[in-house]
Amino acid sequence: MKEVLIFITDGFADWEASYVSSELNKPETGYRVKTIAIDREPKVSMGGLTVLPDYSVEEFHPDVDIAMVIIPGGTGWREAKNQQAKALVDYCVSKEIPVAAICDATTFLGCHGYLDHHKHTGNTLPYLKQGAPNYRGDQHYVDAQSVRDGNLITANGSGALEFSRHILERLGVLEGDELNEWYDIFKKGYFPS
Repeated sequence: MKEVLIFITDGFADWEASYVSSELNKPETGYRVKTIAIDREPKVSMGGLTVLPDYSVEEFHPDVDIAMVIIPGGTGWREAKNQQAKALVDYCVSKEIPVAAICDATTFLGCHGYLDHHKHTGNTLPYLKQGAPNYRGDQHYVDAQSVRDGNLITANGSGALEFSRHILERLGVLEGDELNEWYDIFKKGYFPS
């Protein structure tokens, strides 16, 4: 099975990868969701969930068949220690493995130049520029809930469903009418409110 890695930090936004991880982790998809962090110490999400990472950046071996790396936002992306995630993103970019980032994780990508040449979004352009002083991708910024450009998927913090839809589509887990039905159920519910 191919692995989809979710990069977690202390203070990660647990809901931002929840919709998609539950779909990806179904046995029939051919994917297995695993977590990775800067070390193997337990990470506590914004919602108070404690997660023990499956991998650390330091001990990670690229012999794992990675299908994608998903990077939720949260409160930790401005901390120097979490910039170690760059090594994993560099590896993915060099191997053309898709990277999906949402909320403040897009600011992390902006800090390291990953957004400079791809269409992308984030928590508003001013927010991205303030949080990522080295960011040079203004001309590629799109006001949207989620943007997919090749192997890069980005979303703002209120776009978890749109982000999930782009990931499921990119990995071929759901497509066409089935994907639209999935999205509509979670976006609108079974019954009108």
